[in-house]
Amino acid sequence: MIEVIKDHRGDTFRAVYTVRLKSAVYVLHAFQKKSKSGSETPRTDKNLIEKRLRDAEELAREKRP
Repeated sequence: MIEVIKDHRGDTFRAVYTVRLKSAVYVLHAFQKKSKSGSETPRTDKNLIEKRLRDAEELAREKRP
């Protein structure tokens, strides 16, 4: 999994995605960072990303010939 962090006009944006699935690139979550302190992704966002990754992996398994 790769996390891309981009600052734009004083705001921080993050996009988390995976490229390890051969059939497609799945964007699992993208959001604007709201917290002014700390750099860690909030636990609720991490949980959502993990769930979407499992869903994407299941979709990729279903699409195999």
